[in-house]
Amino acid sequence: MITAQELCGKAKSNVKEVNTEELQKAIEQGARVIDVREPAEYGQGHIRQAVNMPRGVLEMQLNQHPDVAGYDNALERIAEKPLYLICRTGGRSALAAESLQRMGLENVYSVDGGMSAWQENKLPVVAGE
Repeated sequence: MITAQELCGKAKSNVKEVNTEELQKAIEQGARVIDVREPAEYGQGHIRQAVNMPRGVLEMQLNQHPDVAGYDNALERIAEKPLYLICRTGGRSALAAESLQRMGLENVYSVDGGMSAWQENKLPVVAGE
C-alpha cells in the first residue's frame, strides 16, 4: 500500500509542473486554466480565468470546456494549446495531469503549490463567481 501523499509524489514525477509566476505569465498570454477543486472550494476563491472541472469528473467533462464545447473534435481542439491544472496544493492537479496525459494530451501542466502558493504570492483571486 501507498499513502495519498506517495501517490501524488509519483504523479508529480510523471508530469510537467509550473510555478505560480510561470502560470501568471501563461495567463497573460491567454492560457487555458482548469481548477480541479470541488465547486465549494472554487467558490471560495479562484483565478478569474479558471474553469472549474472537479478532478472526479474532469476526463468526462473536458470536451465541455467553454473554448471547445460543441465541436465534434473537442478533445483535439483542447489539446492544441497548453492546459494548466490547479488545485489547493498541487496534489490533485498532478493526478489530473497524469490522467490527461494518459488520454493523449501532451501539453498539460500542474501548478506546483496550487492555489495556496498563488494566494501566498498575493496574485489575484475572485470569489463567489
